[in-house]
Amino acid sequence: VDKLSGANVMATDLRASASLVIAGLRAEGETRVDRIYHLDRGYDRMEAKLTAVGANVRRVSGSQA
Repeated sequence: VDKLSGANVMATDLRASASLVIAGLRAEGETRVDRIYHLDRGYDRMEAKLTAVGANVRRVSGSQA
């Protein structure tokens, strides 16, 4: 694959959730990961940690998505 393109994706488990976030960081365009409660279960403050190292991530509620 030459490049990844942003997309709306759905997390199905903990490892898949983390993988989708990482792929979204590398993708061109915006990626929205739905059903991130898996991430909350397995990773403490993931978006804050990623933002601290320069990632452009944010958490939005269903009404903002």
